[in-house]
Amino acid sequence: MQEYLEKLCKEWAEKHNFSGVCRLRVGKEQSFCKAYGYANRAFHIPNRTDTRFDTASITKLFTAVAVLQLVEQGKLRLDDRITEMIDLSGTEIPGDVTVEQLLNHTSGIADDADEEAGEDYAALFLDSPNYGIRECRDFLRNFAYKKPNFAAGTHVRYCNCSFILLGLAIEKITGMTYRGYVCRHVFEKAGMNSSGFPSMDEVNENTAEGYRSILGPDGKAAGYRKNIYSYPPRGTPDGGAYVTAGDLDRFLTALCSGLLLGREVSASLLRPHCAFTRPEDWYGIPGLYERNGYAFEFLMQDSHTEPFCMYKDGQNAGVSAKVSYYPERDISLILLSNQDCNVWEMTRLIQLELYSRFYAGAEKKPE
Repeated sequence: MQEYLEKLCKEWAEKHNFSGVCRLRVGKEQSFCKAYGYANRAFHIPNRTDTRFDTASITKLFTAVAVLQLVEQGKLRLDDRITEMIDLSGTEIPGDVTVEQLLNHTSGIADDADEEAGEDYAALFLDSPNYGIRECRDFLRNFAYKKPNFAAGTHVRYCNCSFILLGLAIEKITGMTYRGYVCRHVFEKAGMNSSGFPSMDEVNENTAEGYRSILGPDGKAAGYRKNIYSYPPRGTPDGGAYVTAGDLDRFLTALCSGLLLGREVSASLLRPHCAFTRPEDWYGIPGLYERNGYAFEFLMQDSHTEPFCMYKDGQNAGVSAKVSYYPERDISLILLSNQDCNVWEMTRLIQLELYSRFYAGAEKKPE
């Protein structure tokens, strides 16, 4: 497996704009972990395997854990209505939207930028400065007054801002800031000592800058622009936590071992919780279909009750990231990039190789 990843990552770094870290763990063994490209292009400072990267929407996993910790403590319930927890008077947020519907993207509420409809998130800040949005409450003006897309619970549609509302609930219940709560009760408990929510306008050591591609006539990157005006300068419940690849794997281990949540609640996070399914033939693996969970998305396989893969990805201008976990074989695959890069195709190719080695009868030992 190591030889395969060496070749693939080298090719993608040279030809497909990959700048970041690829990390594979099979069982207790780290099978591969290498860094590529630059954390700072101006000074040609290379990425390292312990460099911190913006993870964009992977942050939603940490928000989901925080919510379920409060559920476990009896401080909220999944069927609680969000409008009864935080003051949303005068907004278009329906009164029947529940915490669970926010977690699994079935709430129907409008997003600030409807990326499923092709809207560009960075365009939000053409007329309004991104540095004016730093706290959860600052997001409300960009989505809470829009009409919902559908009635709660009747459909599924990815929604970043549903996690903003969850962050506000966390703050209301705990009396802490969202970031303060996650750092203490998620990152510290999981041993994620290099993870946090640094701001773009701070001096941050060993942290990769994000670079948005300037495309040439051939559609390939002909140059780069920093992404500092493309989204809010500091992470919030829907995105923007900075982690290392190692810390992200520690998060998976802590989650699966019951370190972050008790066994019953952990199990709920490691299973899908959405009646709506989507067939997926893109992956090239027979019988796969997708279901949403609480932040995680799941690849299920026909006739299998256990997930084949649980994953979360993240994308912003100059940020591409995906974490995949294969519970049956205890395999984690992490790709973090500080440039626009198709880490989804990278993941698909690596996943096909993993499938042939560990699932399709070959069951080879990792090299």
